[in-house]
Amino acid sequence: MGNSLHNKIYLGRRLNTKHVQLALFFTAMVGATLAWLLAQ
Repeated sequence: MGNSLHNKIYLGRRLNTKHVQLALFFTAMVGATLAWLLAQ
């Protein structure tokens, strides 16, 4: 899996964009799923 210190630095540099994108994606998926379930 690689060096954990290197992973922390690498993830820290990419966190600003990737983490926000993933959070928005999962939020959208959960919202769409709830909306679909309520529409049934």
